[in-house]
Amino acid sequence: MDVDLKLPGQPIQIPRGPTPQLSNGVYSRDGQIRASLAGVPVYQASAISIKRVRPHPPTPSSIVLGTVTRLSPTQATVSITVVDGIPLPPGEEFTGVIRVQDVRATDKDRVKIGDCFRGGDVIKGVVISLGDAQSYYITTARNDLGVIFATSEAGYTMQPASWQEMRCPKTGKIEKRKCAKPEGL
Repeated sequence: MDVDLKLPGQPIQIPRGPTPQLSNGVYSRDGQIRASLAGVPVYQASAISIKRVRPHPPTPSSIVLGTVTRLSPTQATVSITVVDGIPLPPGEEFTGVIRVQDVRATDKDRVKIGDCFRGGDVIKGVVISLGDAQSYYITTARNDLGVIFATSEAGYTMQPASWQEMRCPKTGKIEKRKCAKPEGL
């Protein structure tokens, strides 16, 4: 039985045996049981259902995903769209700020925001504090945090080349970024 968060339309693995009754949050299509809600599948007695997972505001130590919307010499502004693996409803994003001192754990005095992030980059970070009334403070000062998706100047999805560079697969041009170490490596 799966214990992972499922998004609508994703197939759900069920244990061997008789087919369970379908309850709230699931449906059957093409012989497969699929999620109709975002949530975790629950198998009780002879029925399978999905309990709705409600998004919550970021708290300190929440892992967030977001898009860089603005850059200044001292900080990057991020539109947070995923909190602890749960996507926020459309139109309900939060604002986060990555300050220059929160980009890396070492060489903090030599960090240049423009060499770490660009507008439109998707980042993975951890909320370190609630910040001011308008935004959350985010850090990318771990190896697994930083840019996870970026588009090159030529318009192609870039691939990480090192912890501080990404390469365009079409042009081969290298651009500076604070890359997140890919999961599983």
